[in-house]
Amino acid sequence: MRFDDAFANSKYLADGKDFPSRWARKADGFRAAMGARAELGIVYGPGERHWFDLFLPEGEPRGLVIFIHGGYWLAFGPRDFSHLAAGPVAAGWAVAMPAYTLAPTAGLPQMTAEIRSALLAAAERIAGPVVVTGHSAGGHLSARMATTAIGLPEAVADRIANVVPISPLSDLRPLMETEMNRDLKIDAAVAKAESPALLQRRPGAAVHVWVGGIERPRFLDQARRLGNAWCCPVTVEPDRHHFNVIEGLEVADSPLMRAIVGS
Repeated sequence: MRFDDAFANSKYLADGKDFPSRWARKADGFRAAMGARAELGIVYGPGERHWFDLFLPEGEPRGLVIFIHGGYWLAFGPRDFSHLAAGPVAAGWAVAMPAYTLAPTAGLPQMTAEIRSALLAAAERIAGPVVVTGHSAGGHLSARMATTAIGLPEAVADRIANVVPISPLSDLRPLMETEMNRDLKIDAAVAKAESPALLQRRPGAAVHVWVGGIERPRFLDQARRLGNAWCCPVTVEPDRHHFNVIEGLEVADSPLMRAIVGS
């Protein structure tokens, strides 16, 4: 397929295959260390993957950060990335990490609807501003929460202070020419309806796109497409690739964290 290599990541990193096991070890350790401040498996719908984990800071939360995991909509789950809640929690924010039904069981429209439901359920539990972020496929889903097409209730939409898609897939049309599309089943209609770069940003929605400076060219292009379409900032973080660009979420005062929740 024409674009398979363009969207490949691990094969171009010497230690690319090691990252999932590293993430899992860190995630397990973080959940264990959080103890009672980790509320696991909160149900937001009837499906098997309709749940989210919620991590609470000490004291009253400043607000809610929602992190949506990546994996090309085909792999992983929120508990592979629990450790990425460390930065927001240390900065005083609650963090919700939702699961969603993966392909081929679900298509992208269903995943988008599920994340919308998870956002609403998490926002009911935590007062204050809401920040939505996510990585790769999760970057796509986080950006969808900033579009007019998502139809959030005004009371919740008004609470969304920031949306920070990290290395997002923003224009899905090239993915139609990949092997993984046998499971994703993206056609022209789905690409048009689900590509943030082809959709209107909700008026007043603050968006800041983040991407690593040494990511694959296709991901740099996808990030810039969204920034250009929405006239929003795009930060290209030097010396970061697709797998370590998210590590800033582990540190409360990192540049990525400042983009997400401010100082």
